[in-house]
Amino acid sequence: MEPGSGSGERVAPWGVCEETAILHGGFLLASRLLQPRPLRELLKAEWPLVGPPITDALREIGARCPSPRQHGLWKKEAVALVWAKVLLPAPPAASLDREWKEDAFFSVGAMIPDVNRTVLFELVKALGAARLFAQLLLALPPGVCRAELRHLVRYVGHETAPSDVGFLLDVWWEVVRHVRDPEDSTVTAFSSLVCEHGCECALDDGLQPPKRFKGDPSSLNGSPAADGLLVVLVEGLKQTYGSIASPRMRCYALGNLVELLSVFTELEPQGGPLPVAEYLAKVSSVVSLWSSDTESQHHHSGLDEKVKEAERTMSFASIAKLSREELIAGLDFLHCLLRAWGEELRGVLNSSENQCYESYWLLDTLPTFRKSLVCFSETGDLSEDEMRVALELAQTIDDFLKEISTTQKSKDLDTSLSSSVAMTIIEQKLQRHMEVCSIFASEKTWVFSKDWVDCLVKNRALFQKPELVLKLLETLVNFATSCEDREAQEMQMEVTKAIVECYSELSLTDKNEVISGVLEAWGGPGLSLNLQVVMEGFQEDLNVTFNQITKSVSDEGLTRAVAAVARLALLHPEATVKQICSLAVVNLGAHQFLAQILCSFPALSFLETCDDPCRPHSLVVRCLKEAAWEKLSSAREEEQFLEFLAFLMQPSSAAPLVSPAEVTKAFVLPYLKSDCAQIELSLQILSKVLGIQSYPDEHWIKSCHPFPLLLSLCKLLDGYTKYWHQPKDQLFPSLESKDLVLNVLGRICEVVTPETASSAEVWVQSLAWLHRKVASLDWTIGLRLKKFYGEHFKNEVPATLFEICTLPEDEWTSQPLPAYGPGSGLLAWMECCCVSTELRETMLSLLMVNVDNPEEVNLFSKGFLVALIQVLPWCSHSEWKRLVHVVTNLLESLYSHSWDKM
Repeated sequence: MEPGSGSGERVAPWGVCEETAILHGGFLLASRLLQPRPLRELLKAEWPLVGPPITDALREIGARCPSPRQHGLWKKEAVALVWAKVLLPAPPAASLDREWKEDAFFSVGAMIPDVNRTVLFELVKALGAARLFAQLLLALPPGVCRAELRHLVRYVGHETAPSDVGFLLDVWWEVVRHVRDPEDSTVTAFSSLVCEHGCECALDDGLQPPKRFKGDPSSLNGSPAADGLLVVLVEGLKQTYGSIASPRMRCYALGNLVELLSVFTELEPQGGPLPVAEYLAKVSSVVSLWSSDTESQHHHSGLDEKVKEAERTMSFASIAKLSREELIAGLDFLHCLLRAWGEELRGVLNSSENQCYESYWLLDTLPTFRKSLVCFSETGDLSEDEMRVALELAQTIDDFLKEISTTQKSKDLDTSLSSSVAMTIIEQKLQRHMEVCSIFASEKTWVFSKDWVDCLVKNRALFQKPELVLKLLETLVNFATSCEDREAQEMQMEVTKAIVECYSELSLTDKNEVISGVLEAWGGPGLSLNLQVVMEGFQEDLNVTFNQITKSVSDEGLTRAVAAVARLALLHPEATVKQICSLAVVNLGAHQFLAQILCSFPALSFLETCDDPCRPHSLVVRCLKEAAWEKLSSAREEEQFLEFLAFLMQPSSAAPLVSPAEVTKAFVLPYLKSDCAQIELSLQILSKVLGIQSYPDEHWIKSCHPFPLLLSLCKLLDGYTKYWHQPKDQLFPSLESKDLVLNVLGRICEVVTPETASSAEVWVQSLAWLHRKVASLDWTIGLRLKKFYGEHFKNEVPATLFEICTLPEDEWTSQPLPAYGPGSGLLAWMECCCVSTELRETMLSLLMVNVDNPEEVNLFSKGFLVALIQVLPWCSHSEWKRLVHVVTNLLESLYSHSWDKM
């Protein structure tokens, strides 16, 4: 501000302006009142004479300030000016010409006459500015800081008045709670000024350190400044405790001392901060006390200021601890005070009319302190004298507390303030506001008042954490189920909107955490289960959202689409998943884009609990089944369904949303029957599933009943032997699907190994079971399982096959089959050739035909053509190819020359 503008705005530190001129006038008046002596010789008793002009000047400056905050800044600057004037020597006359140009403090300093510490201390007392004093004190260099505090102790110890004691205790309280604000320009400028001018000036009056209380070390050399301050504060109390008469001040003094010995010594309890609920209860109790105590300095403060101050009562500066000797001396001193004041305080504290913050504070800290003392005496490695001091004090505290009525120690304070206090902590973003947000979100007795809703709406940015969103949702649902009137529904809408906005700002990972919590709490229907307001307009919103998504299928639109779906998935996960599954089938070409969206929400891989063993446990699988699988109506839809499902099992850049085992159980196992309409699609799904890499040590196929699965496939193959005899209206997979069945059977045989069984015995038993079941099916099926059987079973074939082949009996065995009578050996041989390429080559090598006997060759040729005609109609494409190779081979061989004559 320009000097003389009178706006109340502060200029840069040490600047000259209209306000400093007013302050200058106040000091001039004070100087005249003390003439002929200067202000630097002011005595304590003379302050009432000279103080009013100075305080009136500050009052006038305050009236000009546009806000209480600006007034506070001016008070701080006035104290800093006076203190700097005390600390800094006047420049020599010879250097004046240089000083006014180079020293920023010179001009404003010249406006204040030379003063002593009496002016400083009395001005601070008059302003009630112990906090400002502590801030400036702790900004001084360590040596100067200790010296200045000793000056204060000596000052209050001489001609001690009640205001002196209160001032010392207030400074004590502030020092142990001070946290330096790096943005405080006045404090920074004051500190820099003192450092620039050197700090010897503070020690130039020959002031010696005060005598230490009993047991104090003889020297503070090397001790941090803050450590020294604590010793000086205790010494100040020792010098002034005889002048403390009122119960309130005695509780205040004891509270300060107990707190110092509890927090800044080895007695400090280990562990973290108070639980947030306890912290909130204490803050609320303190605010309640200040509100009811008309003598409290905070009585007339607003709730915001009270809460802010109450929170400070539980925070401490980072100060070096007292030594063991200093601790023991402090305990001894505390014991003396309790013996001296205990009896009177007990009477006062037992009176319901005398409760104040100071008494509450003392009664709150003493029990914990006593526990710490007992623990200290048991584990502190103490000498005999130290042990005696600790135990005697603990006993005295115990006796003191026993005689205080229980009702007084746990006074029924106004706990209805708790919600207002919590909201204030949140709105002001005080130290533990995020922890209080957690209580705010879940405390059922506060919710849905107008203030609660307003606080949530205004501070919703603070609730953008998954755990808070979940707590708010739980609270919302609880409220909705208990209140159904119109006004409650309107509030639900407002709160739901605010919560959804909080949720929308979360990262995708955090959104998934919330969706997971919603599913755990309310299952697939999610919030719609209990929140009617969610369902109003939801279906329309769902349709519109997905309409837009399917019209803008692109990589660029994926992020927007995921954000839109995330909101829907929060409100009704099941409906959202079903909509995606349905659209993935019917919207041509959109299935992969929709699968990408769905895979962005791994939380949807939620497993439901249900009593029905036939119902899928996976939410996504169930939705796929209900919304798509049962409604497929064309080959194109089946193809998209298959591709969509494959993407969900193996997405390109996300975790799988469904597992191969879940898919097999839901879409394969129930449908591996020849008369099922979905059989061919199920086989395609099984083929896709078997192509999914299995990373766990144990293959997923083990959980899908592999031996019954193999048997089902074998039965399907057996059905193909009757393919052309099936009634026309009988459902059966097409002949084109036979190769798919064969392929799937072979792949399952490859992955189902002895290692998939729980033991070798179980494996053998399972093989025996399968062999027994397959024995009733077409004999060629057993040949297809030979590798799977290993050495446990031989190849079982019609006996007539031995008539035309030289089969080794250690690998082959015959079985009586009525359908294979005399002359059927060549038919059985050709069927063996269809089984596999390997077996085809074996059959060709073992075939017995005498090529030198034309009659035998001619007979073989005729039999071969008959067998070929019998086999070909039942062949799949791969089997046809094998037979073509057999025919070609025989035509080219020597023993087929006779065919040309036919």
